[in-house]
Amino acid sequence: MGVKILSPKGAIAPTGTWSLGARAGDFVFVAGMRGIDPASNAMLGSEEARIRRAFTNMKTIAQSEGASLTDCVRLTVYVTDMAALRPLVNKVQEELWAGGPYPPRTIVEVARLNQDDIFEVEGTFYVAPKP
Repeated sequence: MGVKILSPKGAIAPTGTWSLGARAGDFVFVAGMRGIDPASNAMLGSEEARIRRAFTNMKTIAQSEGASLTDCVRLTVYVTDMAALRPLVNKVQEELWAGGPYPPRTIVEVARLNQDDIFEVEGTFYVAPKP
């Protein structure tokens, strides 16, 4: 089957030499998504809006292959300020996952992200084989 590179309609445009996602077998791997509006390719203003949009951008890639947020098997989250942003990440994730169950997640504070953003999330999703 090989590796299928993903770039679905309605997704953001990559800002460099990387792909939005890839499917390999029954798994979809989504690159780090940030709070970029796909319509304008510009970052959103508020911290919560950026976090929500980043998760939504990740969801768009996963959905292009038939996966939903509940099919997420692993999240890695990067923030530039753990104390300020972790509560917002938890709030948004609780809303998007409708109270759980939640996938395994690692959250890491970093000094800097691409384009001086504050948040980035990447995920791995399971897509059930078609009968």
